[in-house]
Amino acid sequence: MRNSRALAVAGAAAVAVVGLAAPAAVAWNSPSNIVALPSVIARGGQLTVTVDGCPKGGTMTSNAFPATALTPISGTNETSKGTATINANASPGSYSITVRCQGTGTLTNPAAFTVIGGVRGGLGGSSSTGATPTDMAIGGGLVAAAVIGGGLFWMRRRSEKQI
Repeated sequence: MRNSRALAVAGAAAVAVVGLAAPAAVAWNSPSNIVALPSVIARGGQLTVTVDGCPKGGTMTSNAFPATALTPISGTNETSKGTATINANASPGSYSITVRCQGTGTLTNPAAFTVIGGVRGGLGGSSSTGATPTDMAIGGGLVAAAVIGGGLFWMRRRSEKQI
């Protein structure tokens, strides 16, 4: 009687262990966990994407970059990685990534990363046409004030020495 109870308990424990392990084994039959770094990026920047459950590589696509290859990462069993360059004309906003893995399926991560608008580079606020007449008048007035102020200071110091 004791042996049959011990056998029943051991069998129930074995079924529980197999039952709990089965969902974990099934989870790797499809891609999961798409991670895009950096999560906020400027146009023209490099975006690195890793995907779990994609052991043979595949492709990733988005409206912000062209289709890019995913390659398996050596040393890991089920992860692939790819690097994409964000289009220079990508509009600011949130973008999704769709991953198609060889042999395991397709997965989309909505709002995987955000493209921010860049600043216009160039002359740093200067004008390429030169100074305006107003700028010249202001500058001339400041120079004249400096000359008059310097002259008065020099004349005062000179008169102090004669006393």
